[in-house]
Amino acid sequence: MKQLARARHHRGLFSFVAACVAVALAGCAAPQPTQLTNELPFEQAVAEATDGLVSQTQKLPAFLAKVESKIAKRAVVLDPMLDAGSGQQTGATELLEMRVSERLTSKYDQFEILPFQSSSLSKAQYLLTGTMTRGPRSAGKGTALHVNLALTDLRSGSIVAQSSAIAQDKGLDHNPLPYYRDSPVLVKDKVIEGYVRTSTTAPGQRADAFYLERVAAATVINEATDLYNSGRYQDALGRYRSALATPAGEQLRVLNGIYLTNVKLGRTAEAEQAFARVVAMGIAYNELGVKFLFNPGSTEFWSDPKISGAYGMWLRQIARESTTAKTCMDIVGHTSRTGSEQTNDSLSLQRAAYIKQRLTTEAAELGSRTKAVGMGSRENIVGSGTDNAVDALDRRVAFKIVPCG
Repeated sequence: MKQLARARHHRGLFSFVAACVAVALAGCAAPQPTQLTNELPFEQAVAEATDGLVSQTQKLPAFLAKVESKIAKRAVVLDPMLDAGSGQQTGATELLEMRVSERLTSKYDQFEILPFQSSSLSKAQYLLTGTMTRGPRSAGKGTALHVNLALTDLRSGSIVAQSSAIAQDKGLDHNPLPYYRDSPVLVKDKVIEGYVRTSTTAPGQRADAFYLERVAAATVINEATDLYNSGRYQDALGRYRSALATPAGEQLRVLNGIYLTNVKLGRTAEAEQAFARVVAMGIAYNELGVKFLFNPGSTEFWSDPKISGAYGMWLRQIARESTTAKTCMDIVGHTSRTGSEQTNDSLSLQRAAYIKQRLTTEAAELGSRTKAVGMGSRENIVGSGTDNAVDALDRRVAFKIVPCG
């Protein structure tokens, strides 16, 4: 009975403190974000960014700090961290979230990391998001990693802390995890864009509403993606279907996951139906980036049929969905950074023209409603110039919806 009374006391105290914090934040200036502008070794940059995040949560009025020290740990759910440019999870983003979690739980007793599950959302006080992306170095040539972390109060939907750091990009694994490596399209929709915006939003401001409203669905999507990455394709398909059945589940990540799992399970017809839905959603968002890989320096699709075998089906569905939607499109070819600018511009245009020709073969009316454009490497998403799985998205062909006439 004493334990039950103590638990009730703590719950009541926690509710009181949460209400007081909300009032205090409303009446006082929000804490300033932590911005580390010197380029640091990766481990140090992540540690200092995490410390900066925590320090902002401790800037409470003295009486609140004293009361808060008596209550249970503050629970945090961590939505898996992403590469901000591509929207992908990579070996490096996994390392980032691992280091942030270790720092929070080993150095700060007041925090507890809960698994990213739907049941955790009602128990947690904070939602933790984080991104990394390549950007210009603070000094000198080349690139560095820009890391952003944010804590969102799940009850109010407001950012309570945000920090950023610049890290050296040495020895990190930027290969995408299997789901993203196998994905035929750039999986960066409004939800992912909202996640990225949330991670850079200043304290006192609201987290991105579109993203926050879909966090519960994101927990199911994450479970499905983890299953896919571990090779449990039947189980992954079931979870993707469960996500799709939720009110906020019709997302590009879900439809893409249903396509990928059906491919792995050898269900050709189901895979094609799923890809058609991926294309339709891309058209609805006015842009669809597809990873058509070509042989080096040519307009011929990659020779390995394990990679290019599905391209005919992709083109068929892109043609059908574009015809049904009566859209006009720019077909934009892209290349990686390797090679001269002139060569890349010419090659990207030739590849876009080849895709246009293939689409016109599928649906003749698209000939007058499509235009081939070559962007070379000017719109690289990754920009590593490695010409492997890391920068496959840089060699994409994008379909941008434009006004007709």
